[in-house]
Amino acid sequence: MAERIIKSNKIRIGDLSISYYTKRATRHPEKHIIFLHSFPFNKNMWREQLENLDEEVTGIAIDIRGHGNSTKGHGFFSIDVFAKDLGVFIEKLDLKKVILCGLSMGGYIALRAYQLFPEKISGLILSDTHSLADEDAAKQKRFDAIQAVLQHGRRPYAIGFIANVFSPKAIADRPEAVELIKSSIRRNNVGSICATLLALAARTDTSSVLPSIDVPTLLIRGKEDKITPAEPMRKMANEIQGARYVEMEHCGHLPNLEDPSVFNSHINQLIRQVP
Repeated sequence: MAERIIKSNKIRIGDLSISYYTKRATRHPEKHIIFLHSFPFNKNMWREQLENLDEEVTGIAIDIRGHGNSTKGHGFFSIDVFAKDLGVFIEKLDLKKVILCGLSMGGYIALRAYQLFPEKISGLILSDTHSLADEDAAKQKRFDAIQAVLQHGRRPYAIGFIANVFSPKAIADRPEAVELIKSSIRRNNVGSICATLLALAARTDTSSVLPSIDVPTLLIRGKEDKITPAEPMRKMANEIQGARYVEMEHCGHLPNLEDPSVFNSHINQLIRQVP
């Protein structure tokens, strides 16, 4: 059997170059899953998921516009722009149907993508995310973060972020994951961080699409997540027909990094349900 290697790729779409990883399936019929990272990280946060996919699954993890090694193009970011980039990416790779796995910002993109091109999506994994737009207090918090990044740079922002996104257990037990996230933030351009914060503040509410979702759907939340409350995720699970909602013990906002073996088990179970 051929060894499955994670390969780095680049593809030109419209005004930008998208960097992405692929791990090809070795068995058929082949399924495709695309991983969408959270803010302000990159595709590297998904390596442990790519490494543990079933043999009939091709995994793809992309750097969203302005993050990681993808260029920022025109520089005017929105969740809508990110979702439309994804749609063109899927067409360019000639993928008929894909499962989308999005965490936090990646989940916002996945839900907007389902609004735009549901016929291309065969399954959804939504982790530590929800369908609501920011309320005014949350918007203000993002505007304050922009000012802080512009005034003090990325390093203090990265340090504060760590305490917010990881559970205390993960900080103690998973130093390599903590360092990955710190380095991801430091590698981001200040302009892209600020542009993405504005995009998150301006995103639309996608709750209206939930009752129309008719593909296998899994919602995962770290039980100790300080950023995404449980209630909107439970509400999503109730509104999406047949959706399954799970909470992962001793995990915060990044359960795929905090307890990858349990996270991988959940996502592989969902993938097997997709026809």
